[in-house]
Amino acid sequence: MKKYDVVCIGVAIMDSIIRGFDPEPISAAGFRAESGSLNVGGDAVNEAVALSKLGLRTAILCSLGKDPAGDVIASELTRYNVDVSNVLRPVDHPTPITTIFVGADGNRRSITNSAHRYNFHPEQYPQVFTDTRAIVMGSLFRAPFDDPAVIRSVAAAARAQGVMIFADTKLPNFRRLRLEDLADTLPIIDFLTPNEDEARFYTGKEDPGEMADVLLETGVRNVVIKLGSKGCYFKNRDFALHVPAFGIDAVDATGAGDNFMAGLVSELIRGGTVPDALRVASACGAICTTVVGACAGLESREQVRRFLADVGKASTI
Repeated sequence: MKKYDVVCIGVAIMDSIIRGFDPEPISAAGFRAESGSLNVGGDAVNEAVALSKLGLRTAILCSLGKDPAGDVIASELTRYNVDVSNVLRPVDHPTPITTIFVGADGNRRSITNSAHRYNFHPEQYPQVFTDTRAIVMGSLFRAPFDDPAVIRSVAAAARAQGVMIFADTKLPNFRRLRLEDLADTLPIIDFLTPNEDEARFYTGKEDPGEMADVLLETGVRNVVIKLGSKGCYFKNRDFALHVPAFGIDAVDATGAGDNFMAGLVSELIRGGTVPDALRVASACGAICTTVVGACAGLESREQVRRFLADVGKASTI
């Protein structure tokens, strides 16, 4: 039996979340906001924590600096039963810290820095791919997955072991890649999950169906486009499906896409159907937005089951 159900590979960061930021300065020296908080984050961290909460044996491959921020993140991962034996702690690369401004509607804007550029070459750790049933690559087009050779090496190593491959995406920040740059890798990926803005950026299309068609033409097997308050859209070569969003009062959308991914992976790896997995994924994303921070809202698979029952959505989980 495999040691892990899922290994999440990608960025680990500390989020400094500022809610209710008032752009009008109170003086020449400062501004005001409703609140500020520190939260562990980054795609790999958010996904790993959520997957562990959903009951899967989860590990993470990421890089943390030998600094206080890295210590906090490692401690939080351990607290949520995420295996950290593959976490790297280089002395010369600090833990990335992101400042996030959250608006009243839950939407956000973020500030990154050069620490986010570090590529720790996950393809150099082959034991990860032999010990797991699935990997989540989060996120393509951002370090460590902003190098076509790295992306190809990781995907090929996973495929050689029969590992299921999920990949999220991000808009580029430091290094800009195009879909064409990943032409030899995208056909290896089982599920690609961009949000609407990312899909528009990479495909040049406005309609979710047309966005999905462009991505399917690259060879990706299954495409899920996250549409925020409009739900999500799935398409492969056999069928297409739109799943509406749940009506909730969003507080903070930070990490909603990562929790969505966790729900999707959780159900598919358990043998669930795509429609059921999408409903669970949407529920996980919705639950995430009800509190501040990417890892605070989702508690368990049972919580997701109750959420789906409360909103009157049939569930088979």
